[in-house]
Amino acid sequence: MAPQGFDDKVAFVWKVADKLRGTFKQHEYGSVMLPLLVLRRMDAVLAPTKAAVLAKANGMSQIGPGQDALLKKAAGRRFYNISPLTFATLLHDDKHLADNLAPYISCLSKEAAEVIDAYAFLGKIERMDRAGILYAVLADFADLDLRPASVSNEAMGYIFEELLRKFSEMSNETAGEHYTPREVIRLMVNLLISGQTATDLTSNPRPVRTVYDPAAGTGGMLMTAMAHLKELNPAAIVSVFGQELNDETWAIAQSDLMMQIADADPDQFRRGNTLTQDAFRTEKFDVILANPPYGVDWKAYAAPIKIENEKQGFNGRFGAGLPRVSDGSFLFLQHMLSKMKPTGSRVGIVLSGSPLFSGQAGSGESEIRRWILENDWLEGIVALPDQMFYNTGISTYVWILTNAKAEEDRGTVKLIDARELGTKMRKSLGDKRKELTSDAIGQIAMLYGGARGEYAADPRVKVLTNETFGFQRITVERPMRRRWEVTPEAVADGVYAAHASLVGQRFATEKALLAEVPGLTPAQKKVFAKACAIADPEAPIVAGRGGQAEPDPDLRDQENVPLPEGWLALSEKEREKALVETAEAHLENEIRPYVPDAWIDHAKTKVGFEIPFTRQFYVYSPPRPVEEIAKEIKDLESKIQTWMSGLGL
Repeated sequence: MAPQGFDDKVAFVWKVADKLRGTFKQHEYGSVMLPLLVLRRMDAVLAPTKAAVLAKANGMSQIGPGQDALLKKAAGRRFYNISPLTFATLLHDDKHLADNLAPYISCLSKEAAEVIDAYAFLGKIERMDRAGILYAVLADFADLDLRPASVSNEAMGYIFEELLRKFSEMSNETAGEHYTPREVIRLMVNLLISGQTATDLTSNPRPVRTVYDPAAGTGGMLMTAMAHLKELNPAAIVSVFGQELNDETWAIAQSDLMMQIADADPDQFRRGNTLTQDAFRTEKFDVILANPPYGVDWKAYAAPIKIENEKQGFNGRFGAGLPRVSDGSFLFLQHMLSKMKPTGSRVGIVLSGSPLFSGQAGSGESEIRRWILENDWLEGIVALPDQMFYNTGISTYVWILTNAKAEEDRGTVKLIDARELGTKMRKSLGDKRKELTSDAIGQIAMLYGGARGEYAADPRVKVLTNETFGFQRITVERPMRRRWEVTPEAVADGVYAAHASLVGQRFATEKALLAEVPGLTPAQKKVFAKACAIADPEAPIVAGRGGQAEPDPDLRDQENVPLPEGWLALSEKEREKALVETAEAHLENEIRPYVPDAWIDHAKTKVGFEIPFTRQFYVYSPPRPVEEIAKEIKDLESKIQTWMSGLGL
């Protein structure tokens, strides 16, 4: 019996997938079922104009741009198929089904054929044919009613998305690479399209919005964002754009796009490495969101990125700096920020904890954070519960950025601690053991939106100035104090043995020591002096050139000093002065009471930025009273003795 409703159709395809058992591994089921679903939908969608397309194609010796446009017009779609066969007629010749199916696919228009090719589907046809299951599988799909009259584009998108989810969950080991949990996407979209952004959308009778994902995976973020925009204003014209590196993953996303948007332009979703091949080089977008891979090593394709950084600077995408090659997350973020419209865009990205604090002052990561905060683009960060993703249990964070902050948000960053709002799942999916319910998403959105108002006092909410995350890394020096004493070890070997008579003698200065060892080369003198030098806090200070105290590298220390309030608003000259004044005040108040001879080498000072999220929400828990712990130990000892006595021990 042919399936009727949404659930029936999903269950039907899921059941058909059982026929692949033994021929394919479970993680391969999606790459077989999904292209078949796409082919069947195309077949059903193109059926009403099939005759017109064949008539138009009759006599065409080749299909160039002009012929392609005519055939698309005849089909009434962005794609067509000039094969005289259909899903139904393919089954009339069961003995040559595999031979006929390949040409049927090759007769698709270029964009549609590329989607099927990206699944490496021809090889899977051969495998099904050899296993004797090809006819049975195609016959089942031929029985699946996917006509637009029965299944709308929206409903088709939901079917495809649900199957995609189920196949992704089946393949836990790879799901997290390309699949972001839908509740995380919904949260991000809610945070991005809220407040004034939502008001502007709903108040416009026919708004036009563009959405972009540079690490699009299976396209879930794009589809969810589009659905949310349409929900807020059904009259909105929403165009989605994406880029994906993995061919099969790109095919899944392109398929979903075709299922949900009948007139979608296939060129809106492109293949390639976003970091080295920007497919939308001149484009800017209203909403930009992504969940790039965590901790991905970009060493293999570092050359073009480094060239862009060095030669183009801020005229390119990576002018702020380059992170370590072991994690390209900040490369994606810089790329996304380069896609903001001058009139204002909203950016959302899911990151691990590392980009919050990795890198010392002056490092690539620190400089990127500095660039973001100096431009006042970081609106807020939400800490998610752990164990939210399929392939990792690490803590993750949603960053929200914009170049059009509301007046009340300027110069500040909102931090929302949602780590305790996850709900344990009944059944784990890989490393995913928690989920965000609709109530939790709503609660997080309220905390975020009301961070300055009704939820300002909530312990899960912090609103901090941009300077809070900045610091100067100062170098604290202390004078070198040395005496020089000739030891047996210093004259044990080589030319130094000639001076064994000096063993036990002490010298106040290096110069006095070397005066007693004539005949040594400058290099030998340096080695000998070093061997005889002994740190002594009671010894005189070693003076360098100009009579200034020589710093002792063994006593050198570094400390982080918070930036002065309002530092980011100062001129460069004022900034430098404020740094020195703040550092010197720190020296006098915090260091010299304990180390009177210390000083700061301001030439070595570096400014850094980090976002110590966990530290901001740390709550001190005093240790339990010693008496309570002692009583607990005695109680345990008593229980153990009673247990042992019962055993006759």
